[in-house]
Amino acid sequence: MMKLLWVGIAVVVVLGKWVDGFVEFSLNETEISLMEGFGVSKAGYNPLMVGLTLIHGAGAKGAVCLDGTLPGYHWHRGYGSGANNWLIQLEGGGWCNSVRNCVYRKTTRRGSSTYMEKLIPFTGILSAKAEENPDFYNWNRVKLRYCDGASFTGDSEHKGAQLQFRGERIWWAAMEDLMSKGMRNAHQTLLSGCSAGGLASILHCDNFKSLFPGNIRVKCLSDAGLFLDAVDISGGRTLRNLYSGVVGLQGVQKNLPQICTNHLDPTSCFFPQNLIASVKTPLFILNAAYDSWQIQSSLAPPSADPHGFWHECRLNHAKCSSTQIHFLQGFRNQMLKVISRFSHSPQNGLFINSCFAHCQTERQDTWFADDSPVIRNKPIALAVGDWYFDRAAVKDIDCPYPCDNTCHNLVFR
Repeated sequence: MMKLLWVGIAVVVVLGKWVDGFVEFSLNETEISLMEGFGVSKAGYNPLMVGLTLIHGAGAKGAVCLDGTLPGYHWHRGYGSGANNWLIQLEGGGWCNSVRNCVYRKTTRRGSSTYMEKLIPFTGILSAKAEENPDFYNWNRVKLRYCDGASFTGDSEHKGAQLQFRGERIWWAAMEDLMSKGMRNAHQTLLSGCSAGGLASILHCDNFKSLFPGNIRVKCLSDAGLFLDAVDISGGRTLRNLYSGVVGLQGVQKNLPQICTNHLDPTSCFFPQNLIASVKTPLFILNAAYDSWQIQSSLAPPSADPHGFWHECRLNHAKCSSTQIHFLQGFRNQMLKVISRFSHSPQNGLFINSCFAHCQTERQDTWFADDSPVIRNKPIALAVGDWYFDRAAVKDIDCPYPCDNTCHNLVFR
């Protein structure tokens, strides 16, 4: 499997270029995990590396990865004014919707703790440096690893293929373990996640709130988790078909919010557009209006483009025709319509930038750096902080492409 290229200043000279004011990072085309890596980093950058902790009590609860191994997380302890504050980051990494691809997945870090990195860098929202993460640097910061393939919501098994679909149990086992390690005494908490983890942060937001007394500040952040039930370029619904497989195979239905399943089918209730307006806990949605993963895997996947008319465009927005850009503007319009009701709640927050990106909280260059993406001169880290601490209302929606010259667009090759 191809791995994420670490793009530093020296590499950008070769692989990255400035086009019409946009900095572009050239990457190999591969699965979603490419865009959920540990960030584009400066040359010589030396991030904090945090070790993996397996949840040893999880096995007795049946809370195991696809292959039956123990789940785990990475935890860097808070200190000073952040000693009793907790940020939980849910890892992303796509989904598995068939026995075949779940069997493959259990041979990777997305389905087995055997293959998880024992140390991972904490960057962006997980950074321990005030100059990189001004509001959360000294909090307890936890990254919960993703090894179930259903956004921490499944609860089933396939005995013949030796597959355990136990994402819901992993979620609760991890929360119980962290509560026992001090999170029960939290003064402030934030549940966040990227991509499939961003979807999970929406699905579990109110569950997370239920763990704490009513006087504790509890909020949730979804980064690149606003997956739309969109029509692809062939007129089909690629992502709906994928989600239908995930929900059916992994026993997700019983763990979906009942307020949704009372009037919609289970697959529809795996789409955040049908969930966000009913989440009671304050929620911040951070998403690129031209989400790179959704363009590649939902709107214009090879299966919907047998003649390859979209091949160049799906890899590099600069090579899209005016007709293709018009189609992508329609996707942005659908996203804005989806968040319309959600945005009316004063407790919620928004940052929808007009970039070709995916997952912007854990990448240092997009979270908080000298040249980070901004809307009205405010970078993502400060927007999230202003919303979380009630310093300001944040409902930031960018003008349509190509007006934003601060984007760190992803380009594939």
